[in-house]
Amino acid sequence: MIQLNDSSLRKIILALAIYLTSLFAANTLGLKIMPFIFGSHLSVAVFSFPFVFLTTDVIGEVYGKRIAKLFVLAGFFSTALFIAYSFLSIYLPWSSEGLWAREGYNQMFGVSIRIAVASLLAFVIAEYQDVLSFFFWKKKFGEKYFWLRSNLSNLWSQFLDTVIFMVVAFAGIYETKTLISIILSWRLYKVAMGFLYTPLSYAGVRILRGKEVSENK
Repeated sequence: MIQLNDSSLRKIILALAIYLTSLFAANTLGLKIMPFIFGSHLSVAVFSFPFVFLTTDVIGEVYGKRIAKLFVLAGFFSTALFIAYSFLSIYLPWSSEGLWAREGYNQMFGVSIRIAVASLLAFVIAEYQDVLSFFFWKKKFGEKYFWLRSNLSNLWSQFLDTVIFMVVAFAGIYETKTLISIILSWRLYKVAMGFLYTPLSYAGVRILRGKEVSENK
């Protein structure tokens, strides 16, 4: 079992901050979609959400499955708490001086609650699946080929996450055609970015370990 010194604890806390910030950015900003290739659409959450899976892979590689699962648990409870705060904020009475913002506030944060619920459900299934898959491939390959283990675990888990999240969050908000377009484009984008983010994964592993990682890992 890895002994956590002060330096390791600081690194884990900073990694957790990146993890949770990326998660909440995806949950709150993901309603916005932008044009993508071939007339498709892409949620702006694609820029923040890949770091969620990347962080758990890096943490799992360096500190093991137990710490990686704790990250997922932290994300789960943080999202659940955010949902509770959102419900409370929306249903508390308004002062007359603030009524000018009520319609936009309720509309935007009401959707954010739905996005958070979708994220929570996707979390239960996809994130734990990612951790389990990562360590399944680690058992198969050993300590080698971190990039391959990370991408293989992400292929399936991010597919589950994309479908579950998009259907729960946006069904009825966007037309079915648009929703399918978002799912397919986001899926392709996640796969591509998973490979492009590989150098960042290795950089994260090096930083957390505090030493060079051999290129075949």
